[in-house]
Amino acid sequence: QVQLKEVGGGLVQAGGSLRLTCAASGRTFSVYGVGWFRQASGKEREFVSAITWIGGNMYYADSVKGRFSISRRTANNSVHLQTNSLKPEDTAVYYCAENRNHGSDLRVPRAYDSWGQGTQVTVSS
Repeated sequence: QVQLKEVGGGLVQAGGSLRLTCAASGRTFSVYGVGWFRQASGKEREFVSAITWIGGNMYYADSVKGRFSISRRTANNSVHLQTNSLKPEDTAVYYCAENRNHGSDLRVPRAYDSWGQGTQVTVSS
């Protein structure tokens, strides 16, 4: 079973940047897509961004368009989320997840088969 692990979270001031990485261990990503979601305290988990593993098609939530950028590196089995111009409202636990079903809607959490444990991103004002 693919184990997913997120790294790169931390505390940053508003306007700053963080680069989050989702790495798979155990075996190669053999998926349709990889997504990033976030969950702020007291709120539901929400879609942030996703990328298809083969074609590299990218998807973003409106709230992060123009500020966040997703990419994948097939050679080292990882997906990155570059977060720029961070705002206090971006504060949340960020999770990566894998989806193995071609054609799924990568914007919905229920489409995903496994999840990492998350990394905390805190943006101070």
